Amino acid sequence: MRKYILTLLLGNCCFFLSCNNDFNEDIDTEFSSGDADFSKYVALGDAFTSGFRDNALYVAGQKESFPLMIAEQMKRSGCKDFKIPFMADELGGIPNAKVDNKKILVVADGSLTPITSPGTGTTTLANIYSKGAYQNMGIPGAKSFHLLATGYGNPADLASKKANPYFVRIASTTNSTVLEDAMSQRPTFFTLWIGINDILSYATSGGDGSTFITDISTFQNAYTKLIQTLTSNSAKGVVANIPDVTDFPYFNKITSLPFQANQLTSQQIKNLNESYEGYNSGLDQAKAKNLITKDEAEIRRIVFSEAKANGAIIIDKDLTNLDKMGLPSIRMSTTKDLFLLSVASILKTGGGTSKPIEDQYVLTDKEIGNIQEATQAYNAIIENIAKQYNLAFVDIKSLIKNLKTKNGILYNGVSYTNIFITGGFFSLDGIHPTGRGYALIANEFIKSINHKFKSNLPSVNPNLYQSVKFP
Repeated sequence: MRKYILTLLLGNCCFFLSCNNDFNEDIDTEFSSGDADFSKYVALGDAFTSGFRDNALYVAGQKESFPLMIAEQMKRSGCKDFKIPFMADELGGIPNAKVDNKKILVVADGSLTPITSPGTGTTTLANIYSKGAYQNMGIPGAKSFHLLATGYGNPADLASKKANPYFVRIASTTNSTVLEDAMSQRPTFFTLWIGINDILSYATSGGDGSTFITDISTFQNAYTKLIQTLTSNSAKGVVANIPDVTDFPYFNKITSLPFQANQLTSQQIKNLNESYEGYNSGLDQAKAKNLITKDEAEIRRIVFSEAKANGAIIIDKDLTNLDKMGLPSIRMSTTKDLFLLSVASILKTGGGTSKPIEDQYVLTDKEIGNIQEATQAYNAIIENIAKQYNLAFVDIKSLIKNLKTKNGILYNGVSYTNIFITGGFFSLDGIHPTGRGYALIANEFIKSINHKFKSNLPSVNPNLYQSVKFP
């Protein structure tokens, strides 16, 4: 137990009296680890654990990872070193691994637009394990079973994508696993937040079949093995569930009805409707032959309107295959579909009108259902295992969901929402948080740790961390 005297410089009493104080420590506070031992804290996970943001892993982001925020608070109650495998610069790119630089915000064509930073990243694949061991073992791109995979840090397996460049940098050997390298440090306390990529990779590919959601049994087996091993030396810890990734701005920035009323001219609408007359007639013929139902014929029918917002023409692989009739599997998007952020440039060049939008740029209602079904199943597994092994549990899914409410999440007068660029929580990739977003996440972990283990770690102030940097 350590005792800290905290002094507040009340230079402006009116300012302090007008704000809510969300710090949970008094001026004179004794900090305790409670029933836990924070002396060797190790964090396992994916990009969200590493501090990844703006579509890259770079130094400033790593310094604002939620595990480091937690570790700094734990230092008041026994935590010692918490080392991070820092990248070489603030760009984040790894040229010899085809890893892009971070995104920055610029003004283009009169609007704020994220672009990839110019220049060349200086981080290489050279192994830096000798400068470790590293307590932040968040590996961008990792899925649940990857933390158990032998050779995940073998540079010879990068071309086949069996290895991960971020783990190649810090693996103790070419055959070690992430879990083995974590356990070699004999952690007394751990955080585990894994499973997002098991679903996210499917979502960011538009469910086009190029990647799949990890099946439930594989996830359960991997997650169980991780927890069994992490707790084998009596270590305590905290786990977090999986957010519904379709709540991320990456899937909400572009409206599902992208062509607003009056956006298309009367002549454009007339030309489009004429061009799809043959397709619509073919649907009637398919219906008459009982190849499709009346409902499917209506779902697939393409008619643009001047009086209301119009959906975009999309390819939907789950429609009945009518190739023999020369009819493509296309329809107009509805409010049940979600467009990926990457579709923005395609919509500007005729995509969705004269040319259908490819499957990789849209999540259909069915694909969204697949995501939400898997999320629910994963989270049930995580919560049950947390109870079984007496671990603290963090409901990140609800936190992210709250960002979509009218007022979002309010902290000391600052509102955080899931709005892209200006919402404060999400970074320029529309998926990973800003420093402020990670601070809100850190506070959820701290609350759960304190509640479960009777510790009294202080919260952090999200407003002191970085948000999106404007030009």
